[in-house]
Amino acid sequence: MKKAKLLSSLLLAAVVTSSSIALANSPTTNENNNTISATQTLHKTINIDGVNVFYREAGPVDAPTILLLHGFPTSSHMFRNLIPALADRYHLIAPDYPGFGNSDQPAMDKFDYTFDNMASVMGKLVNKLGVKKYSLYLMDYGAPIGFRLASQNPERIDSLIVQNGNAYKEGLKDFWNPIRKYWNDRTDENAGPLAAFIAPDGVKWQYTHGVRDANTISPDNWNVDLRHLTREGNPSIQLAMFYDYQNNVPYYPEWQAYFRKHQPPTLIVWGKNDYIFPADGAFPYKRDLKNVEFNLLDTGHFALEEDGDVIAKKIREFLN
Repeated sequence: MKKAKLLSSLLLAAVVTSSSIALANSPTTNENNNTISATQTLHKTINIDGVNVFYREAGPVDAPTILLLHGFPTSSHMFRNLIPALADRYHLIAPDYPGFGNSDQPAMDKFDYTFDNMASVMGKLVNKLGVKKYSLYLMDYGAPIGFRLASQNPERIDSLIVQNGNAYKEGLKDFWNPIRKYWNDRTDENAGPLAAFIAPDGVKWQYTHGVRDANTISPDNWNVDLRHLTREGNPSIQLAMFYDYQNNVPYYPEWQAYFRKHQPPTLIVWGKNDYIFPADGAFPYKRDLKNVEFNLLDTGHFALEEDGDVIAKKIREFLN
């Protein structure tokens, strides 16, 4: 009798699991009544205050949502492989900021290219998409944008996934010296050296420095980035963002207070060979967060390029 009940329970569990997997992968129809897989990455645009914001979306809309916020100098293209690796179980949204990737590039006299405003646009995007709660994947520029969202609406944040995204002064090391000089004296002379960061060799360096094997890094990365970086007017936008980055630093104590008070479950997956945001900026998270999974990976700034499979596995284990 006990064996029969055990067998019945195991069969029921198998049916439930199979049904859940089938539901997650079940096809849906779009507005044209075309059948599409729930795990297919869709490429969409949404209008936010007159600006067309491009975003990638995949996964069942009723599954836990992850908002993927990209870094400099890239776009949602950096998540092109991570999205399908997670889309069977999670609802993923990866936008391009205005002036980046496939989003509009409004003129500087019509749009405020600051981290405050980028966060405002991202907040309006999740609201317009009807997302109530979500986890945040934060990388580089995505960190100050995402931490604004999290600290302003902590009840909406399920968890944090931090990949080479800074919230501590310890993380701003030698790379930032020429940018600090520009912060202190906003002249053309001090802006000159920063142009190297958006030149072809400089963009390539950000992908290849600190990696185990540069041959594993696709040149599509910097070629895709250079498409928006070389648009007319875009270099001035990037300079404006460099200059405004200084306004993130005064927020650090506020974000750290958010960590301590709300204790969001946090996964850190950090390329330890990153020169831009070195591992010095990863360790302080452990001061303020009790529920943190800490991983240093033997790669560079764009850790997804070499260790995408590792990161995807860690995310699945962490969120489960």
